[in-house]
Amino acid sequence: MSTKAYYTHEEIGKGKPGFSKTRSIIEAAFYGNNVVEVKDLKQAYELAKNSPGTIVTDMPVYKPEEIGLDEGSKVLLFNDGSVTGRCAAARRISSEPGVDINDLDLKLMDAIYDTRWTTMYHAQVYIGLDPEFMVKAHLLIPEGEENILYSWMLNFQYMNPEYNEMYKNSQPVADETDIYIFSDPQWTHEEHPLGLTYFNTDTNCAALLGMKYFGEHKKGTLTIAWAIANRNGYASCHGGQKEFRLDNGEKFVASFFGLSGSGKSTLTHATHNNKYEEIQVLHDDAFIINTETGASIAMEPTYFDKTADYPTGCPDNKYLLTAQNCSATRDSEGKVVLVTEDIRNGNGRAIKSKLWSPNRVDKINDPVNAIFWIMKDPTIPPIVKIKGASLASVMGATLATKRSSAERLAPGVDPNRLVVEPYANPFRTYPLVNDYKKFRKLVKERNVDCYIINTGDFMGKDIKPATTISAIEQVVEGTGEFKQWGPFTDIEVLEMEGYVSDFNDMNYVETLKARMTDRLNFVFEKDVEDGGYNALPTQAKEALAKVIGEAHNLEVENSNN
Repeated sequence: MSTKAYYTHEEIGKGKPGFSKTRSIIEAAFYGNNVVEVKDLKQAYELAKNSPGTIVTDMPVYKPEEIGLDEGSKVLLFNDGSVTGRCAAARRISSEPGVDINDLDLKLMDAIYDTRWTTMYHAQVYIGLDPEFMVKAHLLIPEGEENILYSWMLNFQYMNPEYNEMYKNSQPVADETDIYIFSDPQWTHEEHPLGLTYFNTDTNCAALLGMKYFGEHKKGTLTIAWAIANRNGYASCHGGQKEFRLDNGEKFVASFFGLSGSGKSTLTHATHNNKYEEIQVLHDDAFIINTETGASIAMEPTYFDKTADYPTGCPDNKYLLTAQNCSATRDSEGKVVLVTEDIRNGNGRAIKSKLWSPNRVDKINDPVNAIFWIMKDPTIPPIVKIKGASLASVMGATLATKRSSAERLAPGVDPNRLVVEPYANPFRTYPLVNDYKKFRKLVKERNVDCYIINTGDFMGKDIKPATTISAIEQVVEGTGEFKQWGPFTDIEVLEMEGYVSDFNDMNYVETLKARMTDRLNFVFEKDVEDGGYNALPTQAKEALAKVIGEAHNLEVENSNN
């Protein structure tokens, strides 16, 4: 699919696709006489390299010609001051109850007016890397923010002859228009001390105001593309996917869903000691699944990864393109190199080249076989299998984990509290039931298996990465012996040495029941929050209630004994 950029005169007008109030405010700004078009990556690199405050390292970009850069291009570092993470509290979504669209539109008008004194840069990219799903996105951002613009063009697919031809040959979708994003990172407003990210995903536009962190631009853009995918028959996925090619010729496609720090990227890129004939990686952060065919498409070519685990000199660092919120120093040869490992601040980040993963593909045509919800819930063993489409989907809707250092929190929010983040995707801009139905359909109609992986601790005992890898391999190879997990008729467990559930332990049973009850309470809360905007069907509640009832019966049985 492709999106619409040009209109006949008959297609222009009130109430027609592409002509909402918010979008009209944003799109007009792109045609101002203070706008300079950035035509390619080479131009963007030169702008970023010469932007005040940029640190041009002596680290060369690996094979720059293969990604649209000149020979001799260097890794660029830019730091954002004290803001080093996303801010959920700044998000406003036009379709959600209680959002004052008129107020936000007026603030947006003033924000755009105030940039008239500034040179603005206009860049374009593609999101979605296959003719089946490609959308065009536009970014307008002020002079002085060239590093954000350059990283944005690197993160998504910059325009080149190959992808231009691919986009030209993709099928247009009548009512889906190009994405337009207006950004002013220096914007301030007393009513929005944390900034403002204002989304109108129904008409494919957004304003990012007061947001210096590049991650806001990456995820803000993806937010709209995921919404387009959701409207057009795809499950939008904040996760990773890989395809195993086994020695017997069979293939196994696995999808991993988890928030930053959960291990989804590690599991996606794991080589499994090269024990399989081949592993192909789709992406580790953003993809979509066609709910009719089961095929999957990557949304972006590069990787926006933490630098905490990649010390100076690490071989993986040769694939870096840009870095954010890291330090720099001179090495023994006098060359300027990155200082990573989150010494300067938490959540240091970098964009890594597509070449980092030599087995990358942009599309996996084979249908997905398994979904793995990655959680950090101490009551769940290293891996369990969920039976039944409703329970499988609602467990994804109540994915429990710990907060990440990638998130910038409002004052007073406890960073250590376990939280529920449906489908590990805090970037949803449409009702939660849409995702619930998409994943339920994959399980029910496409017979996708569903598992929960706990990468945290099991009742105080840390779960080692080797344990997680072993569990996944047993699923992929079909050698794992899953059996009913205690009293739960819809949950099976693959018992791993040292992580066996003791259902005779009253404390354990009570804690497990409490955690499942937390999930059910979360779903019930959605019935009333925002007028039920994110309410889930009764079947979802019934599936969780059954699990809680079985835990309660065991609790009663144990007390009688």
